[in-house]
Amino acid sequence: MNGPADNTTHFGFEKVAAGEKAGRVRGVFDSVASKYDLMNDLMSGGLHRLWKRFTLERTGLRPGDCALDVACGTGDLAAGMSRQVGANGFVVMTDINAAMLDEGRRCLVNRGIVGNVAIAQASGEQLPFADASFHCVTIGFGLRNFTAKDVGLAEMARVLKPGGRLLILEFSQPSLGAVQPLYDLHLSTVLPALGRAVADDPDSYRYLGESIRMHPGQDELRDMMDEAGLEDSRYFNLSGGIVALHVGYRY
Repeated sequence: MNGPADNTTHFGFEKVAAGEKAGRVRGVFDSVASKYDLMNDLMSGGLHRLWKRFTLERTGLRPGDCALDVACGTGDLAAGMSRQVGANGFVVMTDINAAMLDEGRRCLVNRGIVGNVAIAQASGEQLPFADASFHCVTIGFGLRNFTAKDVGLAEMARVLKPGGRLLILEFSQPSLGAVQPLYDLHLSTVLPALGRAVADDPDSYRYLGESIRMHPGQDELRDMMDEAGLEDSRYFNLSGGIVALHVGYRY
């Protein structure tokens, strides 16, 4: 969140002017886009695929529905939702980063997904869609990169149809205290080392690890969703709370 008086926010552990963060995040993902899927597999041991499957099982989407995937990355959630809504439905993928959208477009084409998915470069804090446009909005591993998470949550709630749901898949806080030291070691040491070895970019992966550690915990994020106008907000801890899926509804 922004500081109350000096209009600052966190870029990892670093405190920066709020107006600078989006550009710096864009630079990180420009750098990592071409290795994004490979690094996700290495960082999570492939578990990110199971976490995303769990998320897709809770979209509530039916054939003909409309869905939005914010901070879409390479489009794993959008691809799954495109199958759920079918030929008569529609999915929009948005990301602030053009390089990630290019990777997402390529991945969708390689999967043979065309016709019911559109791509738009847009910030999750200023979505270019009318109120009550989508039956479901998802965001996977993107909320922690927002400059103002409360603004982004309010925007995603705004574009939901009545009865629609927001699904937030994000790294969180381990529910077992004994796991925390190993988790911290993984984020502070293993991620930069993988970034150096695989992507020749330890700094970007150091930021990603720090952004995870600065992200609100499960209960705090649930409360933020309620404050953004969502109802019946809840979360599911996955892999011992290393990741959590938050779900909130617009009624």
